Amino acid sequence: MATIISIHSFRGGTGKSNTTANITALLAAQGYRVGVIDTDIQSPGIHVLFGLDEDHMSHSLNDYLWGTCEIEDAAYDVTNEIGGTISGKIFLIPSSIKAGEIARVLRDGYDPGLLNDGFQRLVEALDLDVLMIDTHPGLNEETLLSIAISDALLIIMRPDQQDYQGTGVTVEVARKLDVPHLLLMVNKVPQTYDMEDVRQRVEQIYNCPVAAVIPHSDELMALASAGVFSLRFPDHPVTAAYRQVAARLMG
Repeated sequence: MATIISIHSFRGGTGKSNTTANITALLAAQGYRVGVIDTDIQSPGIHVLFGLDEDHMSHSLNDYLWGTCEIEDAAYDVTNEIGGTISGKIFLIPSSIKAGEIARVLRDGYDPGLLNDGFQRLVEALDLDVLMIDTHPGLNEETLLSIAISDALLIIMRPDQQDYQGTGVTVEVARKLDVPHLLLMVNKVPQTYDMEDVRQRVEQIYNCPVAAVIPHSDELMALASAGVFSLRFPDHPVTAAYRQVAARLMG
């Protein structure tokens, strides 16, 4: 049975998609067949990290939600697009980056219940070991559905007062939805901070384990989403932290 992992944050700009891409790549490097689905339909972008050009997207998650294709028709094998030594497989289900299709989502919406059916269909059709869900920030209907069916949920936050408050709401909701495995990750922490102190403080505030505290990285910023960091910098301390998170999520 596949493990379903949601990567979430209450606010944008936390590094959610970068984290999703890196954990996906690290799991695939261990031999897992991993699907990653971009449910951030209003502001998609994870396809850039996997080197998938929008001109090569014949179908997207949007097409499935609007009934014009099966969800597996929107899955792209990007294993060979990202470099590195990958013994498993990575299948990406992107959301459309076309302005007209994003506007249609905002105007007309869609049935979030189709997502649950699509997740299960993907697992079976692609014989997945892991399904990674890159969620839309905040708490809306599709995000709640993704969290509710997940085996593990990683909530990403920054050491920022707005993030502290929003993360508290998200943790409370996740507990009410009985997520089996709940973890936090503190990202983009200034190098001047005491990382262990940050970890202890966050765990105390939320009574929830912190999988990793990841410091700000100039190398990660300089890469500017032009690839998957952990494959470009396999010996970097940030990559070691991502490995730790991946291991904790797989339990």
